[in-house]
Parts: sequence; C-alpha cells; structure tokens
Amino acid sequence: MRVGTGWGGRPGHALPSPRPADRTGARPRITVPRSRYERSLTFTDRCLRLGLALAGLALWFALATAGPAAAVEAVRVPVDAPVLDLTNIVERNRSDGDVIQISTAPGPDGIVRRIAVRARESGARPDWIVFALTNDSDEQIDRLLVAPFHRLIGSGVIWPDLGDSRIEAVTASQGISPEREASTDADVFLITLDPGTTVTFVAELKSSNLPQLYLYEQEAYRQKTNGLTLYKGIIIGIAGLLALFLTIIFVVKGAVIFPAAAALAWAVLAYAGLDFGFFQRIFPLTPAIERIYRAGAEVVLAATLLVFLFAYLNLARWHVRYSHVTIVWMLGLAALVGLAVVDAPMASGIARISIAAVAAVGFVLILHLATHGYERAVMLIPTWFLLAVWVTAAGFTVTGQFQRDLVAPALLGGLVLIVLLIGFTVIQHAFAGSGLSQGLVSDTERRALALSGSGDLVFDWDVSADKIFVSPQIETLLGLPKGSLEGSASRWFEHMHVADRDRYRVSLDAVLEQRRGKLNLDLRLRAAGGNYHWFNLKARPVIGSDGEVVRVIGTLADVTEQRTAQERMLHDAVHDNLTGLPNRKLFQDRLSAVFGFCRADDNIRPTVLVIDIDRFKQVNESVGFSAGDSILLTLARRLGRLLRAQ
Repeated sequence: MRVGTGWGGRPGHALPSPRPADRTGARPRITVPRSRYERSLTFTDRCLRLGLALAGLALWFALATAGPAAAVEAVRVPVDAPVLDLTNIVERNRSDGDVIQISTAPGPDGIVRRIAVRARESGARPDWIVFALTNDSDEQIDRLLVAPFHRLIGSGVIWPDLGDSRIEAVTASQGISPEREASTDADVFLITLDPGTTVTFVAELKSSNLPQLYLYEQEAYRQKTNGLTLYKGIIIGIAGLLALFLTIIFVVKGAVIFPAAAALAWAVLAYAGLDFGFFQRIFPLTPAIERIYRAGAEVVLAATLLVFLFAYLNLARWHVRYSHVTIVWMLGLAALVGLAVVDAPMASGIARISIAAVAAVGFVLILHLATHGYERAVMLIPTWFLLAVWVTAAGFTVTGQFQRDLVAPALLGGLVLIVLLIGFTVIQHAFAGSGLSQGLVSDTERRALALSGSGDLVFDWDVSADKIFVSPQIETLLGLPKGSLEGSASRWFEHMHVADRDRYRVSLDAVLEQRRGKLNLDLRLRAAGGNYHWFNLKARPVIGSDGEVVRVIGTLADVTEQRTAQERMLHDAVHDNLTGLPNRKLFQDRLSAVFGFCRADDNIRPTVLVIDIDRFKQVNESVGFSAGDSILLTLARRLGRLLRAQ
C-alpha cells in the first residue's frame, strides 16, 4: 500500500499499489467453454463493479462540492509586526450546505489534516474564508482579527456597501478557540498562536462582502483606535459648533440662506457621527437600522447642498426654470428618504450621484453668474471649487482608487472644512452692510442712498474755488476724456449748446445774488461725436457762515429721450404724419394770429391760397393709395422749397 491523493486527488487516502505485469515466461491460456451458471455469475459481477464505480464517482463529487481539497498556504506572523493585511490572502469558499470540509496547512511535522466546520444556523449556507497562520518563534503570540463593519473605500457608487457585521464565528484547527471582543464598529476576535505551531482558521461570514481583514497586534490596534478617537472627536465637535452657530444666526437674521446653511451643517454632523460610530455608542443600532440611517444622512446631505445653492445664489430671481428644476429635484430626494427604508443601498447610490451632480452643475452655474458680475457667485467660487475637489476625491475613494485607511477620515475632515467655509461666506454676507439692512442709517446716509438709487449724476460747484465737479458717468455717457467737465463754470461753455449758454449763466448769477431759490433748467451738452444730449440740472445754493453762497450742489439727469419724445409728440400734434406739412390745427392757429394782426393794423391784408389736386380721389381708387401718397409727398416737397420759413 502507498499514500496517494485519494479519490479526486485528495491526500490522506490509501490506494493499492499497482502490481507489475509478469510478461516473462507467460504460458498461453486455455479457453474452456463456460456453463450457463458461470455466465450468469460473470454478468452479476459486472453489474456489481459498475455499481461500485458509480458509488465512488458520487462520493468523489460529494467531497469535491463540500470544500477545497488543496491545503491552505500558511502566513508567517512575525513577533514584532504590528499589523498584517489578510484581505487578499484569505481563500473564499462557498458551500452548498451547512458544512465545509477543508484541508489544513501542513504543520511542523508535514502532516495535512482534514477538518469539517458546521455553520452556526442550520440551512444558512453561508460563505466561508480560510487562512492559516504560522508562529515559528518560541513564544506565544496574541493577535486581534479585525473586520470593520463599514468601509468607505471601495464601497461603490451604485448599490454601495453601507456596512454590516462581517464574521459570524471563527474556528481554529487546533489550540485555543478564537474569542469575540466587544466592539461597536468591527468584528474583533482574539487569536492565540502557540510557539512553533501552524493553525488553520475557518471563518463563517455573516455577509457575502468582506472589504477588509487585518491582523493587529493588541497595542497597535489600541493606539490606532485611540488616535482616531481624538481626531473623530475634534471633527464632530467642530461640526456641532458650526451647526449650532449657524442655527443661532438663522434665529437672529431670519434670511433664507441661514436655515439652508444651518441644515447643511446639521446634515454633515449627522453623517460624521454615523461614519465615526459616535451615535452607535449612544444609541445601540442594529446593522439594518444603521444602513437606513446612513443612506438617509447621504440623502439629506444632497438635499441641503441643493437648497443652500438655490437659496444663496437666489436662483428664483434669475429664471423661473431654476425654481422648477429645484422643486422637482427636491421631490425626488424626498422620495429617496422613503426608499431608504425599503432599499437603503439603492437610495444611497442615487444620493451619491445627486451630490456629484449638485457639485458639478453648481460649479458651472456659479462660474456663469460670476462672469456676469454677480457678487454672491464670486464669493462662493473658492468654497464650491473645494467642494468639487472633495467630490472628485470621494469618487476615487468609493470606487477603490484610493486604498489608504486614512482617506475616509480625511474626507470627513474636508467636508467639515467645506461647511466651515460656507459658514464664513454666510457670516460675511450676513454682517456686510448690516446697519443698512436694519435701517440704522443717518439722514445724510439715507440721502446718499436715495441719490445712488435714483441713478442721477452729482453736480457740485465750489463757488469760492470756481471749480465744478460732476460724476464721471456723465463723461463716459458723452464719450469725453476723464476730467473734461471739471474746472471753472465758464469751461462748461465749450461743451454747451449756444442757445443754452445765456440761460445757464443767468440762472447761476441769480442764485448767487439772491442766495436762495432753486435751480431747474434743461441744457444741452455736446458729445464726442458732435450730437447733443439733454440734461436736467436741479441744484440749490449752500450758504456759509458769512451768509454767502459757498457752493451750488444738485443733480444732473439725462433727459434726452424725454425731450426727443416731447418734440416728436409736439410735431406730430400740429403736422401731418405723411407729408410733414402743418395740419388743420396749426393752420387755424396761424390764421387766428393773422386776424389779430389785421384788427390791429388795417394795412395788413392777408391772402389765403387754396391748392386742389384734380381727380385725386380717382387716382386713389384707380392706382391705389401708395401712388396717391407719392403724389402728396412730391407736392409737399415742392411747396416746402417755394415757401419761406415763418
């Protein structure tokens, strides 16, 4: 007999050694005819052999499906190693039943043993992981097998892994059985390796996904936990203070952007508290409830980001479509809250996509509004750029591009930093010009605000220095170089219409002589192109302590359009729209004036000429009104050339 691979290539089973054929000196066999009884025995023997072969094949198939046959490769555990990553080392297996049979790693004696492990619950058919650890030192080694409940790294975007208890139980092939340690954020088992032993471990998985499996030295795991606890406490404390502070500002100020910012801060606090395990320590949560809360926190985070963007940029004032899109978006996110109860991973995946969409669309919208000079959009550019970078880094993390364990805590710290910047932006907006918004202004400030709101231009004449100051906008309006209208009062004559100069001079002299009154006159200023603009000057004198006028100050308003409209209306009222000739009203007015002259002076004898166009009605009827209008225009031009202006 020899030790072979057994049925199906499995070690540990005995097989008969093959007997070599004796071919030397073989005698020829004599064939003797068999009887009917012997032939029946031969048939029975064949059936028996066939049955045994089928039974062996069935047994081989059962052993093959029960578990792997190959021995597990052992991992050496150094005494001074603080941590070992077993995530990619363990062998994953799935059994069709409640029992898994595996071959252990060879021990120091080289013997491969076979063990069977039964699941905790009958009919569970769980997944299994198998790994072997070797202690080649002369001292006992105690290690902690750690499998975190939730890991953001590699959790996925669509139907992400929101966390669960990973390991139900761990069974050792020999030595001390692994014991579960109390922990709120991971499955932790204490593993003991005796000196010079190789132990194979079989772990029953509670969920099919095992994102991370580490073997920690106890002190190293304690230091890691304590170090992250301090960091997590700082982040949660900052987030809580921000949420409380922004809520207080909302109560004091009451504008819509403050509750939006406060809601965003509370959402970030809830997300950080869940991810850091803070709420789990206060309120014990089952893994299923924790997944619902985690998905709900991500949905609320997406909704508050959208509300803050809409409220801060005041998108309702730009276009009604922004309001419609925001309402539909918010209704979809509200539906996700209910979906989180039924299918938390699906709701979380949609929320993550929504967060990325809000960041991308918001960044494009902010840049668009900033290019149009919107101050709020300009102030939000740094914060939203940081948010876009954070979303990009989070995308790389959940898709598994970043694998360092510190990435997830760093992302939460970055999210709190973004909320901090949003808080600074909101506070700056809240207290910038707060006195004006609360009506705490003096009468002088109120007048200055009214002047700025009216759009009028400042006119200030310093009488003692004989220097005029006007708003630079008037020079821009006229296309003149800067400072062209500043100087003495007489310098304005260069740019003023000739017909308006005397009225301008007389009005200023009257104000200086009378030391009272109000200046209100219309004047024309020449632009760089040679055309004139009408301006209305309203001013009052300012009397000094000696009773003299020290300055004349007022406003200039561009009334070019109004004067043009008035002249057009006056012309249209007394002239024909087609020919431009005086109409009947103007003719009657002029005729009445001439009759008055005649009554005063008998030598004046006016003459009235009546010009009639023969068959003009027939022309309109036969040729058309266009031809008739052309005839009237031709006649009007000829009369205009012949008559002198009155």
